[in-house]
Formats: sequence, C-alpha cells, structure tokens
Amino acid sequence: MKEWERLNETIIACRKCPRLVNYREEIARTKRRAYQDQDYWGKPVPGFGDRHARVVVVGLAPGAHGSNRTGRMFTGDASGEFLYRALYKAGLANQPTATSRDDGLELSGIFITAICRCAPPDNKPSTLEAANCLGYLSSELALLGKVDGLVALGRFALDWSLNLYRSMGNPFPPVEFRHGGFTPASGDRPWLLTSFHPSRQNTQTGRLTEAMFDSIWVTVADYLHKTP
Repeated sequence: MKEWERLNETIIACRKCPRLVNYREEIARTKRRAYQDQDYWGKPVPGFGDRHARVVVVGLAPGAHGSNRTGRMFTGDASGEFLYRALYKAGLANQPTATSRDDGLELSGIFITAICRCAPPDNKPSTLEAANCLGYLSSELALLGKVDGLVALGRFALDWSLNLYRSMGNPFPPVEFRHGGFTPASGDRPWLLTSFHPSRQNTQTGRLTEAMFDSIWVTVADYLHKTP
C-alpha cells in the first residue's frame, strides 16, 4: 500500500512537461462554464482500480474537463460515461457511472491508467511528453505484479504500450491496430486486446457503437473468469 501511495504522490507532483503543466493549470483556473462552482484537480492523474488487477486498461490521457477536473481516470466526461457503462454491464464495475473520486465506484479485476497523466492541448501529447510519462505506467505494472492482459484504447495507447514492452526487452510481435484485435499471451508477456477509444469523435459518429464496445469487455470478463 505504501508503495502505491509513494508512486501516486510522485505522479501527482510531476512537472516534467512545461507545456502540459501550463495547460492543465490554465484549464483548472478558467474552468468550463458548466463547472464554475467546482474545484478542478489540475494535476497529473494516477491510475485507478483494483490493485490486484490482472487486466490493465490503457488510455491516451486525462480529458481537460474530465479527469483534469475530477482527478480520476475516465471520470466526469462522455468517454468515461461510455466506458463505465460498458464495464458495469460486463460485471467489471459496481456501478455504471463515474462522476467524482468519492462516488463509490469500484472495479473488479481491472486497473485503468493512461500513457500521459496530464491533459494535453487538443488531446495530442508530443513524443517527448509521452516518453516522459511512460515510466509511470511501467511502475504501475510492476506494482500490480502478474498482469494477464492489456487493453489498449486507441492507436496512441497501443503504440506506446508496444514501445514500453519493447524497452523492457519483451516486445510484442507486429500488431495492426483494429477494433477487437487480439494478440495472445506469450511467456510472461500479457495478451493484448485493441479497441477504438470511447471518445465523442468515435461514439457520436458511430465508428464505435455500444455493441462494439460491449464486446471488448465481454472478452475481458471471459478471460478473467476462466483464468485461475
């Protein structure tokens, strides 16, 4: 427990990327009109979920008015609404909504994190900014211990997850990004499942439907239930 707290404190205090520090703090000062009465988190966001998880879900970065406001991954915006509703239906979350850090949400068997921990302008971190953050994901994986599976939400999350495992000397074979793409586990390397990101851009255009997204979490739940 103390190791997790130390890691989270390190993440929250991080100021490695001046552009991201300036952006996240400016958003927290000015706020969106709908949230003018709320205190924004305005700091890097640690991972969240079951600390004995066997499946890790990796996203891109906190949303400017979502996680950057609430301080918890995929919480307080449309992407989170879509994600947690699907997790609840699959039996991986105890409730279908995520509104704040103290709303009682609990996850079962999964841990949710991201490549970048600060909200980036236009949702586009630079290569250097992503590289600066990658060590935090590595540390979370180390604290979780044996991870059976990895779910990459979006191409950015996939590419940087592949970079991480390559840097650890345990590379995946070539992976083509597509919704529902699956790479089996090999040795101590986890299986890998890829999904379109549940962003408004994908969900409101129909590129990612609820049925498509639900199928991802049915697969995850099946693996968790059949793996001892």
